[in-house]
Amino acid sequence: MRKSDKKTDNNIRKTLTNVCEIALEQVDGFKWLTHFVNYDNFPESLVIVCVFDTKSDLAKARVTKQDEFLISLIVDSLLNEGIKLRDASQAVTFDTEEACAYEHGGNWAKRLG
Repeated sequence: MRKSDKKTDNNIRKTLTNVCEIALEQVDGFKWLTHFVNYDNFPESLVIVCVFDTKSDLAKARVTKQDEFLISLIVDSLLNEGIKLRDASQAVTFDTEEACAYEHGGNWAKRLG
């Protein structure tokens, strides 16, 4: 990883940590988020996964537009760091602890790999 990539990754991590803290306070059922990126194809390769506790929690978030709130919060926060997502609806995805437990035995590395 190039020095500039490390700096960008640190900025992304800091920004998404702030987003996570806000989401934990304001979005029912939200648990955590993570990101993946290939710096040879940045920012197009940046993917953020927002994880909810249950499928029901995620469904409620979608009904109450909290998914849109999260996407907007992520997009705006990254934009403040000079990172513009090409297509936020593809760059930000949603998943649940419940689905991971059922489909991958709780192994997030396998699920996200």
